Amino acid sequence: MELTRLEEFEQKLGYTFKDKDLLIEALTHSSYANESHHTRNSNERLEFLGDSVLSIVVSEYLFEECTDYPEGELSKTRATLVCEKSLAKFAEQIDLKEYIFLGKGELSNGGKNRPSIISDAFEAVIAAVYLDGGFEAAKKYVLRFIPENVEEAAAKEYDDYKTVLQEIIQKNPEESVEYELVSESGPAHRRTFTVDVMLNSNVIGTGTASSKKRAEQLAAKEALKLMGALPDEH
Repeated sequence: MELTRLEEFEQKLGYTFKDKDLLIEALTHSSYANESHHTRNSNERLEFLGDSVLSIVVSEYLFEECTDYPEGELSKTRATLVCEKSLAKFAEQIDLKEYIFLGKGELSNGGKNRPSIISDAFEAVIAAVYLDGGFEAAKKYVLRFIPENVEEAAAKEYDDYKTVLQEIIQKNPEESVEYELVSESGPAHRRTFTVDVMLNSNVIGTGTASSKKRAEQLAAKEALKLMGALPDEH
């Protein structure tokens, strides 16, 4: 029965283990391992390794794909992508919680739905893939989840400059602000957008980024600096 479940989980992972024991360990919570009749290792050591592998993969991806992000925003975006909440969300896509081995007490206390347990198991699975198939296999697995979440993660880590600018402009009903796409360039997978923000048809800020939404935010940020609403080093 256990083997069938493991094979079912492997299909959801998109990876078949040569060493099934690695996968079993990755899915074994300490509460299960500590029960007297079980002789398994918990996934805690694998979680430690998986955390590092995840960080390297995400860092490399952001460095190569988000070329307009300064170091500070790269760090903040990475932190958001690898936080407990994000990992638990990624784990939902592969129904990870249904395959974690939990002790009876932890299971009865709702451990199956606890984000900390699920996110730790997610990192442990990354480590198991890494040890079983190497870095490229782990990278391929991790990148199933990262690209589509980068923009959302980045948006959470910088202020909503457009909203702040709009609130300032609204204090003067006769004035209006709008955004205009000035240019876009680059191949389809790596576009660069430049946007102007205009106050009554006068350009007051320009932003260039890998998405139109981000370019608009950066244009608004520049406008806020010009207006003295932000310090230049912000």
